[in-house]
Amino acid sequence: MEYNNIELNGIDKNRKEHIYKLSDFTGNNLIVYFYPQDDTPVCTQEAYDFRDFVNKIQSDALIIGVSSNSIEDHIEFHTKHNLNFILLSDNENKLKKAFENITNSIIKRSTFILNKSGEIVKKIIKVDVESQIEELKEHLKK
Repeated sequence: MEYNNIELNGIDKNRKEHIYKLSDFTGNNLIVYFYPQDDTPVCTQEAYDFRDFVNKIQSDALIIGVSSNSIEDHIEFHTKHNLNFILLSDNENKLKKAFENITNSIIKRSTFILNKSGEIVKKIIKVDVESQIEELKEHLKK
C-alpha cells in the first residue's frame, strides 16, 4: 500500500500546518476525497457537505480532502468556509497518482474509504456530489 507512506503538507482542523502520511491515521477509518480546486462552486459545496458530515461520523471515520492547491490556498479555503477536517496539498500529484494506480482510471473528483488497516474498502470514482454523503453513510453503517 504505497499510498500510505507518501508525505504531503497539510492543514489540520485547527488550521495548523503539518506533514502527513495516511499511515499516520492507522487505527482509524478514513474518507479520502480528491477534488479539483479550492473555492470553486462544486468543490465548495462538497467541502460544506463533508464539514457538516464530520459531526455525524466522528466515531466512525476521519475525513481528509486532497487537491493540488498550495497550502496557502488551503489555509484560505479552510478559514473562509470554517472547515473542520484535514486538507492535504498534493501539488506534485503523488497521492493522486498512487490512487490512480489502484483504480486504473483517471481520478478527478473521487472518494475512497480506507479501513483501520489503511486498505481501500470503498471507491467512488464517478462522484455525484449531491448523493455522495448518503452513499458514504450507508457504507459506514455496515
